[in-house]
Amino acid sequence: MTPVFRPTFHVQLIGSTLDALLEALVRANVQWLLANGHRSLYQSGVRYRAESGEDWYTIPYVLERGEGDCEDLACWRAAELRVLGHHQAVAIAKLSPSVGARRLYHIVVSGDGISEDPSRMLGMR
Repeated sequence: MTPVFRPTFHVQLIGSTLDALLEALVRANVQWLLANGHRSLYQSGVRYRAESGEDWYTIPYVLERGEGDCEDLACWRAAELRVLGHHQAVAIAKLSPSVGARRLYHIVVSGDGISEDPSRMLGMR
């Protein structure tokens, strides 16, 4: 079974709902890292790639694909940082400028004095 999560929600439910979904993916990734050993996102060979849909992937599937989009990469990195002792590391959504009626979000890592954008570091323009 492919470890994928397809969140569907309305704009008015974003915020705390999105935060909870991101935290769930981070925690799943922490559990995978603890069970399978540390895997460094930045040394994995994985690259950023935008998706046409909105599928959320856990670490083993990102490794299998060799690519992930912003929530996949940020949730992996936040999990990695937690395993390394940065317990306050979180994946957070940042609101991008609106595109027509759509509101776009970009997921980054924050906490414990850390501010990272894994997507940019792995190839996003």
